[in-house]
Amino acid sequence: MKFLALAAAAAFLSACSAYPDIEPGYAPADADAPLGSARYMSVFAGSANYVPVKPRPWAEINERVAPKPEVQ
Repeated sequence: MKFLALAAAAAFLSACSAYPDIEPGYAPADADAPLGSARYMSVFAGSANYVPVKPRPWAEINERVAPKPEVQ
């Protein structure tokens, strides 16, 4: 019950706080507003070229990825 009263008091007191001071930015219609720099970036930048390859024998692939025996 005390927690409910505390939560209600906190909610009531938070409504009494003042609005924060927010500095307005540049207006969208302002012709003198500074512009950000625009740069070109290709839509294919960072992409990889995947070319189909012939399948290899499954035994060779299994031996490559199998755990190696530990030599002591």
